[in-house]
Amino acid sequence: MATPLHAERGSEPTGAGDAPGEETRLKKAITGPLLFVFILGDVLGAGVYALTGVLAGEAGGAMWIPILVALAMALLTAASYAELVTKYPRAGGAAVFAQRAFRKPMISFLVGFSMLAAGIVSAAGLAIAFAGDYLATFVPVPTVVAAPLFLLLVAALNARGIKESMRSNLVMTIIEMSGLVLVIALVGIALGGGQGDPGRIMEFPSDVSAGSAILGAAIIAFYSFVGFETSANIAEEVRDVRRVYPRALFGSLLVCGVVYVLVAMASSVMLPPSELAESTGPLLAVVEATGLGVPAWLFSAIALVAVANGCLLTMIMSSRLTFGMAEQGLLPAPFARVLPHRRTPWVAIVVTTGLAIVLTLVGDLATLAETVVLLLLFVFVATNAAVLVLRKDKVDRPHFRTPVVLPVLALVSCVLLLSQQTLQVWLFGAAMLAVGLVLHLLTRKASSASTAQRDPV
Repeated sequence: MATPLHAERGSEPTGAGDAPGEETRLKKAITGPLLFVFILGDVLGAGVYALTGVLAGEAGGAMWIPILVALAMALLTAASYAELVTKYPRAGGAAVFAQRAFRKPMISFLVGFSMLAAGIVSAAGLAIAFAGDYLATFVPVPTVVAAPLFLLLVAALNARGIKESMRSNLVMTIIEMSGLVLVIALVGIALGGGQGDPGRIMEFPSDVSAGSAILGAAIIAFYSFVGFETSANIAEEVRDVRRVYPRALFGSLLVCGVVYVLVAMASSVMLPPSELAESTGPLLAVVEATGLGVPAWLFSAIALVAVANGCLLTMIMSSRLTFGMAEQGLLPAPFARVLPHRRTPWVAIVVTTGLAIVLTLVGDLATLAETVVLLLLFVFVATNAAVLVLRKDKVDRPHFRTPVVLPVLALVSCVLLLSQQTLQVWLFGAAMLAVGLVLHLLTRKASSASTAQRDPV
């Protein structure tokens, strides 16, 4: 996809990282290809290995259509991220955008806190998934032991350095993608041998209209594309971010969309929607249906890699977001401390990992998973609104510029998805935001007290 750049000149508000050539305390070690793989690995995640069955239950054999709808929704919000990240490339992402747009520290904090909470909850869920049945296929370890240990290993890799983390992500994303390509290839071979029913890819459930089936499944499919937003929090560590970020962002989403569509079609060809919907491991069921002799343990191994990769990328995002919010004065200053040689935010890594470990011990995974979506939609609403507000803010450098209609359509799509959340999830999300509000007020109070001590009347 083309990435038009526009040089806008005029006054710009002062802020860290705005001046051309300004140095950052974080190491710029992420190249364009590494960024592409980062986003690709984060979006692919572990969801595609489980959501195929759910999509089949909602949209039947035509589940690839709502995947395309969800991709379009994701691209709308991605366009807003492309403009804001290339305009203000700082760690902190959506929180920084909200601060610039609305000039309200409370709003900025709540946006950042929503992103941070969603990331930590997601990491906790992924750790529990890693420690569950997939791991038990190889080594039976209690979840209360395996999940925290897994998160500690992820934290160690995160603290070692962004470059090392990105290299690990590269290997894990290749494995993760290979599993999906394997599904497509095996079904292709089976189809060539006379197996399967290609006609199923245009069949919708008989008890609902096609429109209702597409909308219902698109809401589920949208979750499969969540993850691209985390890349905004490592913008400060990307080389030549204004040139490479839009290409990596749109390219990775389009690749994911193509893979998802092909996997959905392959699944529909090999198995009826009713069988896919009943399976907790739908892609494994598809592979077994081809009869080509791929061992069952192979997909367990691939799923473990997918979960591990998603958790690593999520914790990278959470720690960098915490660092960025601390630099903006939205969290206590110690969270911005970095290791002297590694130049990684070690305090932020320790705190976010500790919170994720606690959630693996006490969290209700079903409610927390739905709350993640709610929190991220709140972030997306703020980001799309920020694009429109910040159009009047001119910067003295080239950056990506999205047509005004796209963030408007993105806001509409976010409201549509928010309307599908249950009352229980709304209440749980409101409670978490209330906690964030209390933390923000305490941080401001501590800052005011410190100022008063330094400058007594």
